[in-house]
Amino acid sequence: MSHPGTTPEADGQVSDAVRGNWVDHWAPAWARPYLRLSRADRPIGTWLLLLPCWWGLLLAMVHDGGASWFDLWIFLGCGIGAFLMRGAGCTWNDITDRHIDGSVARTTSRPIPSGQVSVKQALAWAGAQSLVSFGILLTFPPMAILLGVISLLPVAVYPFAKRFTWWPQVFLGIAFNWGALLAWTAHTGSLGLPAVLLYLSGMVWTLFYDTIYAHQDKEDDALIGVKSTARFFGDDATPKWLARFLVATVALMGLAIIGAAPRGEILQLVILIAGPWALGWHLMWQMRRLDVNDGARLLMLFRSNRDAGLLPVLFFAAALLA
Repeated sequence: MSHPGTTPEADGQVSDAVRGNWVDHWAPAWARPYLRLSRADRPIGTWLLLLPCWWGLLLAMVHDGGASWFDLWIFLGCGIGAFLMRGAGCTWNDITDRHIDGSVARTTSRPIPSGQVSVKQALAWAGAQSLVSFGILLTFPPMAILLGVISLLPVAVYPFAKRFTWWPQVFLGIAFNWGALLAWTAHTGSLGLPAVLLYLSGMVWTLFYDTIYAHQDKEDDALIGVKSTARFFGDDATPKWLARFLVATVALMGLAIIGAAPRGEILQLVILIAGPWALGWHLMWQMRRLDVNDGARLLMLFRSNRDAGLLPVLFFAAALLA
């Protein structure tokens, strides 16, 4: 905890961490820099990586008309894997961005630029998290294992995307929604079109929420030459683009549901379709409260996407029980 006369950052806390988080208050002192590297003090990223996994698993279960005990392991394994791989990805991101992070007000307190962890220590930490995740992946069917290995490519490329494209959020979407493909395949043993459509829906959703997030850093990004959709769209055009992303997210998820729902099960289809509609209403709620120049509001809206993504999970689970 912070002592009198000190700022949170003076105690090693990261400036945009959730206040009162368990890492800063309960984790052993030696482990805190590593857990901060993994963003364990900012759990929203784990949720955003995990939720597409649960979408894919639940929709696959509805498609197949049932569940098995192995599905419970997929459900749990995705949760553990999301925490670990988000941690490994964020650690890799901080390694590649260590010079940039030191120049951005919101990120200068992160463990590497602030000197809490060396690059060698961070690499070892990223490797350890990845190895444990790989152990979980090996319990899944062969096609799911292959998809999991392939997912390392977009994870590795993403930190560099903002250096060469105005659309780095696309690369984030490719990486963050891979779980929709993997979890569907872990259940069914093979990849299907509904999973691909669900994956694309998640990618566009990522464009929505990460454009909101990127507006926090647009001034610093402009000074150091980092690209983002927030800078590319500008303040005036951002709401129009967010509206397009909203429509595409809902439409693609709806198409995935139509492709996956059993024929003749009208009640089940109605419950499933309520999922993307509920998600769409939440995204509309975010747009109505958007202020692209209010950092606190932007962070709040970004974090609210945990609840937005949980809405399809609830409706897909209800459809499975219908």
